[in-house]
Amino acid sequence: MQTFQDLALEPTLAASLSAGGFTKLTPIQAQAIPLALNGNDILGLAQTGTGKTLAFGVPIIQAALLRPGKPTPKTTKALILAPTRELVNQIASALAALTKQMKLRVTTVVGGASLGKQLNILSKGTDILVATPGRLIDLLERGGIDLSTTNHLVLDEADQMLDIGFIHALRKIVPYLSETRQTMLFSATMSKQMEGLSKTYLSDPQRVEVSPPGITADLVKQSVQFIDKAKKPFMLREILDQHKGIPTLIFSRTKHGAEKLKTGLVVDGFKATSVHGNKSQGQRDRAIKTFRSGEMDILVATDVAARGIDIPGVGLVINYELPNVAESYVHRIGRTARAGRSGKAISLCAADERKHLKDIEKLIKMPIETIGEVPPQSAEESKNTSRRGNGPKKKRFHPRDKMKNAQNPGNGHRHRRGKGKAHSNKTAA
Repeated sequence: MQTFQDLALEPTLAASLSAGGFTKLTPIQAQAIPLALNGNDILGLAQTGTGKTLAFGVPIIQAALLRPGKPTPKTTKALILAPTRELVNQIASALAALTKQMKLRVTTVVGGASLGKQLNILSKGTDILVATPGRLIDLLERGGIDLSTTNHLVLDEADQMLDIGFIHALRKIVPYLSETRQTMLFSATMSKQMEGLSKTYLSDPQRVEVSPPGITADLVKQSVQFIDKAKKPFMLREILDQHKGIPTLIFSRTKHGAEKLKTGLVVDGFKATSVHGNKSQGQRDRAIKTFRSGEMDILVATDVAARGIDIPGVGLVINYELPNVAESYVHRIGRTARAGRSGKAISLCAADERKHLKDIEKLIKMPIETIGEVPPQSAEESKNTSRRGNGPKKKRFHPRDKMKNAQNPGNGHRHRRGKGKAHSNKTAA
């Protein structure tokens, strides 16, 4: 199958896809959708920006159209879980656009929004609920949502949800669901923990994989520049000056660092905004909106935004600080080269980040092109490398042992003394 027309979808859904410009199936869609339409559980692996939202969205909408009728109060026909508020909003926006001409309701529940308002909306029931795990648990514990008749469960970006402790939330949520549901799990990377997750919560899943897990998008030109940490602000501004007019996403490791970086760029005349965990939901939504519209050229973000920004125009991703989780690198640079476009990803690597770079290159199974000179290893790095190559480290003496050796010249190591035995030093005479 190559097009959506080949799928024999409900006429209203087929027409909506065509009106939205969706004609040709992406590889993940071509493999996953027919299996999902047949009711199979799905374990889908694909790079970011390859159309995973429609891969699970189309089967869910098709099933809802085949079972018309208003949902009963507090229920939902389908539940989609995502790790961040940004990704929840992105998924809901895409599905709402498809169902605009249908009598289907798409609802979101995320933290940072009015709980009372969400309870009120859910009291009327919904066809598709897109949620973050934490807020969903709040609603379940208050009796605000009934999942006993939910037929479809989707876990999107499941690997990141595992990284942030989602497994504990999932254990709380699943007992509320029907055992006869269809479950679909999608992600860009795969881990042993996620394989275990699929065996626990999916029933005889069909695995669809369109690229090796963890491999970065082919259309992203990646490079790394080694630089002293103190010189990073100057190098960043050089790079931005060289790429004027290109929508740029800059990643910082911490919330404080992201805000400080954005403030400095604004002071220097750059049109920059930021999204991170210290921002309210409204502030984050407005920041992404101004970046998407072109009002702002630069968006500074922490990894909270790595999976929730779907802006095809992003041409450059800058890793101002390398992530300490290698998989996050894959998702960061996956924000560019979307929808068939090309893009660039530049990483600034300080001496204390070299280990993170090695982990990233090991994950993506390729070296990243180095721009400029590669500085020699520091004395500490060389020392650590030497230790790794020459067996175990020597046992370190406790200060007490050194004092004992000083009192007993000639003892090159600690002697174990027998109980009750006198110990003399004959050489001292």
